[in-house]
Amino acid sequence: MRRVRWSHRNHGRAIEERQDAIRTLSQWQSEDERIFNWSVPPEKLGGFLESLTGQMVLPVAVVGPLPINYGKYTRNTHDELQETDRHRENILVPLAHTEGGLSVSMQRGINVLAASGGVTTYILEDHMTRDSAFVFPDVDAAVKARNWIRAHISVLREWINDPLHPGKMKHVQSGVAEVSTHARLLGIDLRMVGSVCHVLYQFDTGDACGPNMMTRNAYALNQEIVARMEKTIGISPDNIFLEANLGGDKKPSYEYFHGGHGRTVLAHVNISHEILQHHLNISSEALGQLEWTGLHGSLASGMQSFGFTPASAVAAIFTVTGQDLGMIGTSSMAHGAVKTLPSGVSFSIQLGGLEVGVVGGGSQLPHAQSYLRMMGCDIEGGARKLAQIIAGAALALEISAAASMASRGSENFFRAHFERGGLRR
Repeated sequence: MRRVRWSHRNHGRAIEERQDAIRTLSQWQSEDERIFNWSVPPEKLGGFLESLTGQMVLPVAVVGPLPINYGKYTRNTHDELQETDRHRENILVPLAHTEGGLSVSMQRGINVLAASGGVTTYILEDHMTRDSAFVFPDVDAAVKARNWIRAHISVLREWINDPLHPGKMKHVQSGVAEVSTHARLLGIDLRMVGSVCHVLYQFDTGDACGPNMMTRNAYALNQEIVARMEKTIGISPDNIFLEANLGGDKKPSYEYFHGGHGRTVLAHVNISHEILQHHLNISSEALGQLEWTGLHGSLASGMQSFGFTPASAVAAIFTVTGQDLGMIGTSSMAHGAVKTLPSGVSFSIQLGGLEVGVVGGGSQLPHAQSYLRMMGCDIEGGARKLAQIIAGAALALEISAAASMASRGSENFFRAHFERGGLRR
């Protein structure tokens, strides 16, 4: 490869220089030029990443319609999440993936949901967390800081949420304000680890996923806390880290397995014995035995998440709607549960921390916009709707995958992968 100054910029010359450098690779073939054939003009893609050089195509399946009974939510005057209405819809679900068998398996689960009256979903919690760590020279100073911050939470909330906050004025050059008007501080949780005081800011980010706006506001809060503490109690930290891993971002976390970071969604359905037998060729007893065995296997391996395939559903919908793919780590944490009923089974799945948005980031890509619009998520409250669609789709996949695995010797699971793994012909 010829030497080239590898610019991260996305103007035409920089893009061409990177492409020309790749063409000099000995393994490059003429057919590889396809990665430089833009289906979306580079000037529309350059705002989403640095070092734009090429593109790729992913196949998209559409399954459904998913019958879903989902909630609409708002915050009351105390900033508490409350359900205001319920809607029933039949929604077509797009999936971007290359996993043979995934689409047909989810479709089978959707058919079961339809025969059972649909999936019902709830949002249990909804806020994003940023964990800033204030590092002090000793424990005494850290405790004093903790006590000061705890006593001033309401003051700090009022300061950062003030619509006339000076940091919310846009810069002339960048057109971006240092403090976001869309990330509303809900509360602050405090944790001590030795001489470190962890300050967990909890934000409502509306229809955005919100990591960038959250970071801006957490940074402003950190500076304000230091200035006020120095002035009032005469202490200041040796260092501040804007995120120190107690926030749960982009990684599985026991702390947030059942909620507290992202949108916590519960999806459930009751399935009769007759539907289990007719659609899935399985009994409730077999499903119960699979769950019992799988739970003990999970415990023995130290597994945190209890679910067969939630990551596949989350990743496929994340990809097609332009979500931050790094957030699949948090968003696929799941707790599936099967309860035997006299009439059949109750099947549920809870996703503890779905980090999703329908404004900002990759959700603004042209194709992502089309798929979000197809699901009716291009509306106010669309992020909460999308989170519930993802939970419903994940439950459909869990039902189908569990039934295949619960068959005798897991023969149905084997057959599905033998016949559709890589879509063998």
